Amino acid sequence: MARELARSRPPPPGGARKAGAAEEGHAMLQRRAVLGAALALPALAGAARAQTDYPDHAIRIIVGFAPGGATDITTRLLAPRLQTALGGIAPVVVENKPGGSGNVATQAVVNAAPDGYTLLMGTISALAINPSLFSDLPFNPQADLTPIGLFADVLNILVVPADRPWKSLPELIAAARARPGALNYSSSGIGGAGHLGGALLDHLAGIQTVHIPYRGGGPAMTDLVSGKVDFSFATAPTALPLIEAGKIRALAVPTARRSTLLPDVPAVAETVPSFEVANWYAMLGPKDLPKPIVTRLSAALQECLREPALASDLAQHGAEARPSTPEELAAFLRSETEKWRPILKSSGAKAE
Repeated sequence: MARELARSRPPPPGGARKAGAAEEGHAMLQRRAVLGAALALPALAGAARAQTDYPDHAIRIIVGFAPGGATDITTRLLAPRLQTALGGIAPVVVENKPGGSGNVATQAVVNAAPDGYTLLMGTISALAINPSLFSDLPFNPQADLTPIGLFADVLNILVVPADRPWKSLPELIAAARARPGALNYSSSGIGGAGHLGGALLDHLAGIQTVHIPYRGGGPAMTDLVSGKVDFSFATAPTALPLIEAGKIRALAVPTARRSTLLPDVPAVAETVPSFEVANWYAMLGPKDLPKPIVTRLSAALQECLREPALASDLAQHGAEARPSTPEELAAFLRSETEKWRPILKSSGAKAE
């Protein structure tokens, strides 16, 4: 009877077997997910810890010009204050990588690890001008760098050696017209504000002068003082001490109106209408810099620029603090690049 009952009992349904297998498979996937998350936790914790502890060793700010120029001088005014604003533990050092109108320094930061320990003090030349001057530029400043914030506006001054006879901009222009191609001017590099000033003066005043690029404002000023070049649109930090010492003479400023720093020196636009060349610096990091680090650096930079003592030190060198958010800097870079592209084309300025 028992055997008959056993023979007559229906086999377990196939659906039940499949359901059991599905439950087992689901449980296995859950176990794997939990195990994977557990294995990933140390790495995630390490990354979070790295950002929380930032900075725990030296930060380098790369400057694309030789020591002694305006970018170098003003960045060295900022560095110790930035160190303090970031907690005072990790030193902030300035490293000079001159060459290629700032391209060498920019490339070094583009190639650096996006960890916040290698930053760029970029200039109008490297960030807004070079993309239009260099056809083979191996990077795109807007795509390959992370904006942190604007740093400063810096006044340029049209100066000549003290032994030159010209006492005004009209006299300099007249001399250039009398001898096309005979006068030359120095700058801190191709595409910088000094180069743009000379190129725009040629274009708008109808003269022809020769551009001599250097690897920074310091070397360019040395040759101007010695009389090897005829004039320069030099940055105020490098020019002012030499003007006060009587070694060079200020003829004009390339801003839209006279500067409060040199109220007796006329604007170029008073002689050459529509002439204006601005000069600015900004801080950026490598592409994909983590948002928490960008936020920390941006806040620290803005804190420094609100400090009255830094504003005073910058003013003594012809610079004015210009704080901004990362987003404002990104929009500014786009507008500056578009602004200068047609001007460069019409002026005929080219990478040499």
